Amino acid sequence: MRISLSKPVLLALIAATALPIAGCARTSATGADVPYIARDVGTLYSTARNRLDRKSYKEAAVLFDEVERQHPYSVWARRAQLMSAFSYYLNRDYTESIQSAQRFLSVHPGNRDAPYAYYLIALCYYEQISDVTRDQKITRQALDALGELSRRYPNTRYASDARLKIDLVNDHLAGKEMEVGRFYQTRRQWLASTLRFRKVVDEYQQTTHTPEALMRLTEAYLALGVREEAQKSAAVLGRNYPGTDWYQRAYKLVGDNPVTPIRPLAPGEQIIAPGAPATQGNSAPTGESSGGAPNAAAPSTPTTVGPGGGSTTMPGSVTPGA
Repeated sequence: MRISLSKPVLLALIAATALPIAGCARTSATGADVPYIARDVGTLYSTARNRLDRKSYKEAAVLFDEVERQHPYSVWARRAQLMSAFSYYLNRDYTESIQSAQRFLSVHPGNRDAPYAYYLIALCYYEQISDVTRDQKITRQALDALGELSRRYPNTRYASDARLKIDLVNDHLAGKEMEVGRFYQTRRQWLASTLRFRKVVDEYQQTTHTPEALMRLTEAYLALGVREEAQKSAAVLGRNYPGTDWYQRAYKLVGDNPVTPIRPLAPGEQIIAPGAPATQGNSAPTGESSGGAPNAAAPSTPTTVGPGGGSTTMPGSVTPGA
């Protein structure tokens, strides 16, 4: 027997079944957009909050986006944009979260919730930071986002947390430079390692890696034969970090390789390589070497620190302190 339904009843049934279907359409495997089904803003927003409370973060984000799409000029749309970014962040969809937060800032740059939008962007970058053996592009993006937040809103509670995270990010970037510098050092590429350690001392001097960087500079300068620079690095290390093991090692290395002053040449005195027999009749002109550059003693190869903190002496190296 066919049961006839009135038109108002049919419309009510269609509206009741359309809401859950539309709410889940975009979360399917195809990733298709939610079909446009007109609903009042209160129903959409409360449904999205319900999904968020149930930890269905992806569905909540889609429904918050639907609030903005169907009611772009309502008061709820502004709030839904930020809630969408927050839902994507909880679901670890960092790219979607950053885009939602940036869209909120582009439309409402002066809103009172703008500091939180900047903070959310910084968090998305910060939580993607990888270890120092990987590329650090995300780390630098996190540093830029945290710095922008602290500059724009220095007196907010988000800025205080951002400043703490900036110190941690700088320490991470310094660790990357140290990793590369040690890599060059183990391959006896002293100049390349010196540039990396120098960058840590110049740009990340407030990090925990600075004492080791100064000690490594001492090693590298000694290996290059620049004993005066090695002595300066050890002196800076002793001045700022006198009680560390790094200073004890640097002090021992400098003590084993003292700076030897060179006697000034007398007027007309020839430069003769040490140990070379003096020749007569084939003397080089005054001020020039008869055998090329002086045969200076080969610099000592420094030690490297293994993963457990123990020292490993490379061939021809000077063993550090006892």
